[in-house]
Amino acid sequence: MPTGIRLQKIADRIREEMSELLLREISDPRLHQIFVTDVRVDRELAYADVYVSAVEGKARSAEVLAGLESASGFLRRALAARVELRVFPRLRFHWDPTPENADHIESLLRQLREKEQGK
Repeated sequence: MPTGIRLQKIADRIREEMSELLLREISDPRLHQIFVTDVRVDRELAYADVYVSAVEGKARSAEVLAGLESASGFLRRALAARVELRVFPRLRFHWDPTPENADHIESLLRQLREKEQGK
């Protein structure tokens, strides 16, 4: 079984290669302007959980996840060719709300600063 450091290196490599594939080789319009925020690989290397987000936010989440599911076979084969593992993990896609949450928090902090300056 791989160590935690090895699992993290595998996850980072999958994230990098997946981002590259989405930018250069995927022509599905549902998958334009999305980015991979995180990848987590389980200890058995059976599954890789891929977390994605889009510039437009949650409004596109269902569309993006459906596009990724339909391209999952191609993505898995392409990633297996680029990342050397005996058995490549199956890909599971999840929506990551973190960028949207960060934008919301930033806007709240901006409002508080403006309110403080207005006093």
